[in-house]
Amino acid sequence: MSFIDGLKDKAKQSIKTIILTESEDKRVLEAAQKVKKQGFANIILIGNEEDANKLAKENNIDISGIPVINPETSDKFDEYANAFYELRKAKGMTEDKAKEMLKDNMYFGTMMVKMGDADGLVSGACHSTANTLRPALQILKTAPGTKLVSAFFLMVVPDCKYGENGIFIFGDSGLVENPTADELSEIAISSSKSFEQLTGKESKVAMLSYSTYGSAHSELTEKVVEATKLLKEKMPNLVCDGELQLDAAIIPEINASKAPGSPLKGEANTLIFPNLDAGNIGYKLVQRLAKAEAYGPLCQGIAKPVNDLSRGCNSDDIVGVVAITAVQAQAMD
Repeated sequence: MSFIDGLKDKAKQSIKTIILTESEDKRVLEAAQKVKKQGFANIILIGNEEDANKLAKENNIDISGIPVINPETSDKFDEYANAFYELRKAKGMTEDKAKEMLKDNMYFGTMMVKMGDADGLVSGACHSTANTLRPALQILKTAPGTKLVSAFFLMVVPDCKYGENGIFIFGDSGLVENPTADELSEIAISSSKSFEQLTGKESKVAMLSYSTYGSAHSELTEKVVEATKLLKEKMPNLVCDGELQLDAAIIPEINASKAPGSPLKGEANTLIFPNLDAGNIGYKLVQRLAKAEAYGPLCQGIAKPVNDLSRGCNSDDIVGVVAITAVQAQAMD
């Protein structure tokens, strides 16, 4: 059984309702059909019902039985608009502006999650990360005890003995551009929790750099050294280490040579990159050269699960992210 199939089985234990906001995209309709057939989540599509049905018919996609909600004709529109206004009036929101913004699929879908009419949301097949996350940050806000919203990729590498049998989390690979040392430590904390939530296994965190244990010195390496120190202070029971080069993080023999005595022992499964350049390049290298499955960018630190998609995704990628979102929603019960 594949890792994603295992998540689908877990999702079936407590069925959640997940919103897909982009009913105008064929890949999203294909994904909705697959999720319904596989039965691990309930799907709600947001958009124009007539247009969605037409697109489905043109492409032989069966979305019968899947609700398609048009924000402008929804019987919940006024209720949601009023609640949105109350949430944002201190920031200058007016009632008219709230109604105008709620016509947007993302804002409407996010309000559905806020109001408890859905458990999570997936978007980004044809919209930017900013368009996906802005409503979530404005409406759902950060989770209790979380200082920073960040993003990670769940990487499933075939025929790989490293990590958790080829399963890794790469963070932050999608959102925080140039984190400070403190922000890097917060990304590591959130990523470790995400790994354990999704895999049921112990997270082992490597704070990555081009240096291992002081083999080089610069502002770049010192940031990772400081982040590691903060991480160990905040999470004294977490298995973590840094600063480490990638090979010292995931290969036991090289870890023993370059970082003797490291608590990681070359068994890292949660890789924290020093900035978004490194994280984004890193996940795409592994995805393309190692033919890994790359799910994300997945968000962490938001009060309810909202996940972004790569605009290059296919329908199976979307199905996988729906499964991840459903499992995240279960963890918030």
